[in-house]
Amino acid sequence: QEVPDKNKTNGLYFRDGKCRIDYILVYRKSNPQAEKREIFERNIRAEGLQMEKESSLINSDIIFVKLHAPWEVLGKYAELMNVRMPFRRKIYYLHRRYKFMNRIEKQISRFRGWLPRKPMKLDKETLPDLEENDCYTAPFSQQRIHHFIIHNKDTFFNNATRSRIVHHILQRVKYEEGKNKIGLNRLLSNGSYEAAFPLHEGSYRSKNSIKTHGAENHRHLLYECWASWGVWYKYQPLDLVRRYFGEKIGLYFAWLGWYTGMLFPAAFIGLFVFLYGVTTLNHCQVSKEVCQATDIIMCPICDKYCPFMRLSDSCVYAKVTHLFDNGATVFFAVFMAVWATVFLEFWKRRRAVIAYDWDLIDWEEEEEEIRPQFEAKYSKKERMNPISGKPEPYQAFADKCSRLIVSASGIFFMICVVIAAVFGIVIYRVVTVSTFAAFKWALIRNNSQVATTGTAVCINFCIIMLLNVLYEKVALFLTNLEQPRTESEWENSFTLKMFLFQFVNLNSSTFYIAFFLGRFTGHPGAYLRLINRWRLEECHPSGCLIDLCMQMGIIMVLKQTWNNFMELGYPLIQNWWTRRKLRQEYGTQRKTNFPQWEKDYNLQPMNAYGLFDEYLEMILQFGFTTIFVAAFPLAPLLALLNNIIEIRLDAYKFVTQWRRPLASRAKDIGIWYGILEGIGILSVITNAFVIAVTSDFIPRLVYAYKYGPCAGQGEAGQKCMVGYVNASLSVFLVSDFENRSEPTSNGSEFSGSPLKYCRYRDYRDPPHSPVPYGYTLQFWHVLAARLAFIIVFEHLVFCIKHLISYLIPDLPKDLRDRMRREKYLIQEMMYEAELERLQKERKERKKNGKSYHNEWP
Repeated sequence: QEVPDKNKTNGLYFRDGKCRIDYILVYRKSNPQAEKREIFERNIRAEGLQMEKESSLINSDIIFVKLHAPWEVLGKYAELMNVRMPFRRKIYYLHRRYKFMNRIEKQISRFRGWLPRKPMKLDKETLPDLEENDCYTAPFSQQRIHHFIIHNKDTFFNNATRSRIVHHILQRVKYEEGKNKIGLNRLLSNGSYEAAFPLHEGSYRSKNSIKTHGAENHRHLLYECWASWGVWYKYQPLDLVRRYFGEKIGLYFAWLGWYTGMLFPAAFIGLFVFLYGVTTLNHCQVSKEVCQATDIIMCPICDKYCPFMRLSDSCVYAKVTHLFDNGATVFFAVFMAVWATVFLEFWKRRRAVIAYDWDLIDWEEEEEEIRPQFEAKYSKKERMNPISGKPEPYQAFADKCSRLIVSASGIFFMICVVIAAVFGIVIYRVVTVSTFAAFKWALIRNNSQVATTGTAVCINFCIIMLLNVLYEKVALFLTNLEQPRTESEWENSFTLKMFLFQFVNLNSSTFYIAFFLGRFTGHPGAYLRLINRWRLEECHPSGCLIDLCMQMGIIMVLKQTWNNFMELGYPLIQNWWTRRKLRQEYGTQRKTNFPQWEKDYNLQPMNAYGLFDEYLEMILQFGFTTIFVAAFPLAPLLALLNNIIEIRLDAYKFVTQWRRPLASRAKDIGIWYGILEGIGILSVITNAFVIAVTSDFIPRLVYAYKYGPCAGQGEAGQKCMVGYVNASLSVFLVSDFENRSEPTSNGSEFSGSPLKYCRYRDYRDPPHSPVPYGYTLQFWHVLAARLAFIIVFEHLVFCIKHLISYLIPDLPKDLRDRMRREKYLIQEMMYEAELERLQKERKERKKNGKSYHNEWP
């Protein structure tokens, strides 16, 4: 058999051009652990793997160990690992249709012929490699090898499966005499090997067009139909992603694609709410009254330096607030709470379909290996494993509890650090309001509150990013302190801590603005103060919602921009720097001749926590999209635009910037699903409080039905809001100011004489009433209405959520039928194959002249 020259030069085969490289190990000759490596490599050969070594073209100290698994080894371990392989093409059957339905379908298909073809679907004619594998699969068995569809033994197991089998072998090979001296992971952690990875399938670029010449390899195909910016509007080729990167990474992109698709209706409704605010802006009675209130003078918003101001000066803020806080906001909050449930319920169904298509339904995770750190710590104490029946290291209950208590205390302390940082931001806001109010630039002086909020948010973002770095180290330390038994336990523990830290870090200041800012300030003449010194910050005359919008908008945009830079920009810069060094040392010609293992070694390894960073970024964004969506209806639109970019960025990074990760299997998205459900529940509570407490929805409703011109008539239109602004402001006698609060100006610039009275946002009695500045009856009515709204809203939305989750089955009906049908067909096929075998045996017996008289006639 002649070997193509291409095989010898493309760096994917051994020197003979026949044996395909399934795995690469990298070490340095100068490394002192030579003895361990020799034993390990000797044992690898004993397992049947073939090996070839080659030194690096750049650095002769670096040695590449190329591994190849022959057919016998692949077959043996595929059977041990229960690898499912195709054994019969699928037989599709049609449901029984009625004539009437057939007629309708014909008419629909004729109408579809006039419409353009689906633009979002990938063109399978120009990309023939995209065809799915329409075969039934069964666990591979060497005894029944004739049942499986084997056209070519070299390509029967795809590259991802081959490398997974080789990795499985490497994890079970000894490198030293001793019970626990086993596995590649330990050799990587003690520095015997520098790196271990499967190879990419060649270059992702080609001189020829993919449409005329076809794809050079699967990596090239993935780049053209998935990672390229030109296909941003197309569906993802998930089967191809799964074939190349494995089920775990395939499931992440399936989830990300599903989440992005589900954001379309949310973004559309959010944009509609915003546009509704824009169109009704000129008809809004409240913002009209604010803009026309030139005779209403507001009390200063800070001590000494803040001047009195006309209410009409906050006209712009009143209009902007109406864009986000209008009649459609409550509907949108209910919609988003229901949307979060529908998203999760339909994801369950989508996951079930993917699990069926990818043969994950019956797949159970193998009994996981114990972490080396756990073994080293508890090797003296052993007990029998109830599953394997072998002795294994054991952690005492008291030891486990004490470690968990210390870890929980660490988490609590770090959350307190976040709250302290928020407290620092509060003090900054309090101090700078008066500083900006006395600023020499008129632009900043006149917009002191916006300047304070804007700078506070930017400083808050910097603190968030700095604390994130600290949290990662603390979470790592606390998780290692807990000593989890297996890698998945370690992963889940670390994930939960990092999510808690990051979530509290990102949202704590937003919670402060939404629920505490301007709530506990007291009133003019009796302000509440921090450490009896700084007066707490008040809301703008137009309300606190504008602050919340700014906080969410700035942090969401900055965070997403920073994440995208770190995800793609950082590895791009690192890879560019590596290539630059190579060019300087060896010239441009040598680079193109590098074998594939050399090129892959110079790429960035996938980060240590796998897909953790990708999931965390999206889950935090999901929180931002749902938790305070009532205050910022454009959040889903921002999330959607980011995710369209995110899918292609992640794809580009996986295909071009990272070494090929090991293809690993997974049934679902793991602990993240539980976190998503938790965020969905929290979003209902926070949105209820945002509408009831932060926005002016309830005070307006109470005024319209109880105190306005339409009181008692059961109406609540814009005409019923006449006089609302005046009714929501209380009167203060300027002479009642405390000495330290008294403003430097006396307000004579408004009327020519010193001001006697100013107004402030609250429901309090006037200064000359029997109880000066006591709460009015309207205050208690508003408070009661707020509490009632929170209870009714939460119960209503939770009922809808539970009803939806009850009504939507986890398995689609057609999938359930397909699964039953497949089970029946497989039993039939197995029965036929067994019958065939028995008939052959009977014929052979007859030939040999052997017969049995006790057979039935």
